[in-house]
Amino acid sequence: MTAQRIYDPVADDFKHVNELITYRLASDVPMVEKIAQYIVDSGGKRLRPLLVLLTARSLDYKGSDHIKLAAVIEFLHTATLLHDDVVDTSDMRRGKTTANARWGNAPSVLVGDFLYSRAFQMMVELNSIPVMAVLSNATAVIAEGEVMQLMNVKNPDLTETQYMEVINNKTAMLFEAAAHSGALLASAGQEQADAMGRYGKHLGLAFQLVDDVLDYRGDADAMGKNVGDDLAEGKATLPLIYAMAKGSDSTRTLIRQAIRKGGLDDLSEIVSAVEDSGALDYTMQRARTEAELALACTASLEESEFKTALNLLTEAAVARVS
Repeated sequence: MTAQRIYDPVADDFKHVNELITYRLASDVPMVEKIAQYIVDSGGKRLRPLLVLLTARSLDYKGSDHIKLAAVIEFLHTATLLHDDVVDTSDMRRGKTTANARWGNAPSVLVGDFLYSRAFQMMVELNSIPVMAVLSNATAVIAEGEVMQLMNVKNPDLTETQYMEVINNKTAMLFEAAAHSGALLASAGQEQADAMGRYGKHLGLAFQLVDDVLDYRGDADAMGKNVGDDLAEGKATLPLIYAMAKGSDSTRTLIRQAIRKGGLDDLSEIVSAVEDSGALDYTMQRARTEAELALACTASLEESEFKTALNLLTEAAVARVS
């Protein structure tokens, strides 16, 4: 099984990361600990911490700080999820009720702040200015991406270039930071560290573009969210942008109206229009291109089970669409 071959090389490390996450979630405020533990335990694949572990190990890192760095990355990611769900008024993530739907918006935002703060406490403990520089920059860029996405909700005039900038900032940046910081922790040279950062960026873009396709071709149970969720929130993702550009006048009008008002009243018609326009095939091709760029970035790594896992992860990113 591909997943096993990806995770097995760092299985022991992963176990220690999970133990550290649980330990560092401890708080004297019961609600903080309860909400934080709930969202961390909600069934994610821990892809970003995985990138830290595989990257560091692929560069022959022998220490133990990669465990702490992986936990930092997971805390940063979890904080963004808590804030995302409040902004998007989401009530389901990874097949479970979101924290904001269960406890309310205010506690979710504040616990997200706690996780950010805890992440920076642990970041300082790593005592690496280069790693701190990468991660602090990433958090700022991710926040900018969130604002950019918010500004463009219900905007049918978003261009493909603008959309790629949004997902680069909002999604790919933490993938990039995970791989880049993992390489820096392993004392990689600047060229190698930058290459691993690019690997993370292209991998993150590939994942997001495939997610965009799955929003129209996916299975709700497997995805942990409903098909059409992005459209319901009025988000103009790449399949919709392409379908408006290449589809008929009636397709363009239908999609523009759906984005402007949000909701799923015309979902079946839009799914058909998006498929017929070739938008999903186009988006998948863009995802495959990003995956190929990611694979090129690992070429200089020494052959190892960790490099193999990184390449398998890249291939798995685009294999999620049947």
